[in-house]
Amino acid sequence: MRPGKEYACVFVTAPTMTVARKIATAVLKERLVACANLVPKIESHYWWQGKLESASEVLIIFKTARKKLEALEACILKNHPYDTPEVIELHLDSGNEKYLAWIGASVEGK
Repeated sequence: MRPGKEYACVFVTAPTMTVARKIATAVLKERLVACANLVPKIESHYWWQGKLESASEVLIIFKTARKKLEALEACILKNHPYDTPEVIELHLDSGNEKYLAWIGASVEGK
């Protein structure tokens, strides 16, 4: 393991697999992420406009370099149908050396 502070995972929820694939493709084409994992059929429960709501959603987990976060968020917002999409970053403390190097090389287009 090596320090991974320059990398992050970003969580985004989408209403359907079609939307999740569209967002994943858009950010991958721009090399804003190295990887997008699509986790189907999650059940979300949340407050929205003063009411408890629930929905079936798809969770997208992106792996990226922290220097790409601003552009990643802009691309997600451009391609997302929600008024207030979830875009949550989790810093990485450490990770497998080869995997972290792969993330860096992938977002740099090397």
